[in-house]
Amino acid sequence: MSLKGKGFFIWKIMDCEKGDPKAITKVAKDAQLTHVILKIADGAFPYNVNRQTNEDYVGPVVSALRAAGIEVWGWHYVYGDYPNSEANIAVKRMKEFDLSGYVIDAEMEYKEPGKKNAAAAYMKILRKNLPDIPMALSSYRFPSFHPQLPWKTFLEYCDYNMPQVYWEQSHNPEPNLKRSVKEFQSITPFRPIIPTGPTYRAGSWIPTIDDTKVFLETCKELKLEAANFFSWDECRPAYPDLWKTIQDFSWEKNQLTKDITELWVNAMNSGNPEEVTKLYAQNSVHITSTRSIQGVIEIQTWYKYLLKQLLPNGKFTITGTSGSGNSRSVNWICKSDKATVSNGRDTFGLINDQIAYHYSFFGTNS
Repeated sequence: MSLKGKGFFIWKIMDCEKGDPKAITKVAKDAQLTHVILKIADGAFPYNVNRQTNEDYVGPVVSALRAAGIEVWGWHYVYGDYPNSEANIAVKRMKEFDLSGYVIDAEMEYKEPGKKNAAAAYMKILRKNLPDIPMALSSYRFPSFHPQLPWKTFLEYCDYNMPQVYWEQSHNPEPNLKRSVKEFQSITPFRPIIPTGPTYRAGSWIPTIDDTKVFLETCKELKLEAANFFSWDECRPAYPDLWKTIQDFSWEKNQLTKDITELWVNAMNSGNPEEVTKLYAQNSVHITSTRSIQGVIEIQTWYKYLLKQLLPNGKFTITGTSGSGNSRSVNWICKSDKATVSNGRDTFGLINDQIAYHYSFFGTNS
C-alpha cells in the first residue's frame, strides 16, 4: 500500500480532540489527511492504553479513521535493549488492529555500541511475522551526523524512509529537506522518502507558517509522494495557525508540472488577459514604480492595456529565474508589433501557488 499526500503522527491520543474518535476523524477529513500514524508501543510495552483501567484508546480511533477512508499506520519508539520483546509487542499490536503499515522510531539509543545486532534480530522477527506489511524507518534527518546508527540494517527490511527533517533553532526547511534527501540517496539501500516536518516547540523556537509552507512546497518540488508532521497532540491545541496552514495546503492542487514563472509567461504569450489573471489570488496586489492596484479586476484591466495596446502580439521569453518557496523572480524580454522590451523583471509572492503580490519593472523601445 503506497502512502500519498499529507499525514500526521499522533503521540498521545487523549491529547488529540480529547481522545474522541469521531472528532479526530472529522478533523483529519477537514485537513484532507490521507493517513494518520498512531503510537501503538513504546519499547516492550503497548502504548495509548490507560494503565489504571486497561482501556485501549487505539482501536476506536483506528475504526473511525478507517471508516472514513483514512489509512492508519502504527508507530513504535524502540530502544534495542530487548529487541525480541519489542518486536513481539509490535507484531501483537499490528495484528490486533489490522493496521496498514508500521513505523520504527529508532533514535539515540540505537547509536550505542552493539545495537546493530539488536536491529537485525528485531527486524527479522518483524518481517517473519508481518511479511506483507509496509514498514518505514523514522530517524534523524542527516545520516552523516549519526554514523553509529545501523541505517543499513533497518532500511534493508523497510519499504520507506521517514526522516525527521526538524530544522530546530533555524528557519530553513528547504535546504534541510534537500540535503536529507540527497544524503539518503547516496546510501544503500535507498528507500522512497516520506519526510516528517515539525509542528512543536523546542525551547523558544517554533516553526513558522512560512516554514511549513516552504517544507510542503519543497516536498512537491522534489516529487515526494507524501509528507508527515509531528505531532497532532501539540500542533492542534497550541499552534492552530500551523495546523490551518497544513489543512489549507491542497496536495493534489499543488502538483504543478510547471513553475509559476513558466505558467505566467505562457499565459502572457496567449495574449489573453483572463488567462494571466487566473494565476492570481482574489485580493492580489500589483505594484509598479508609478502605482499600486489591488484585486483581479484591476489587474485584468492592466493586462488588457499591456497585451492589447502596449505590447500587441507580444512574444515573451524568459531569460532567467530565481527564488524558491513562496518567492519567485523572472527576467524576460519581449518582441511585439509595437515595441520591444529587453529588461523585463517581475517578482511574485505566492500563497497556495497563486500570485498574491506582484512587482513589475520594464522599459519599452519602439
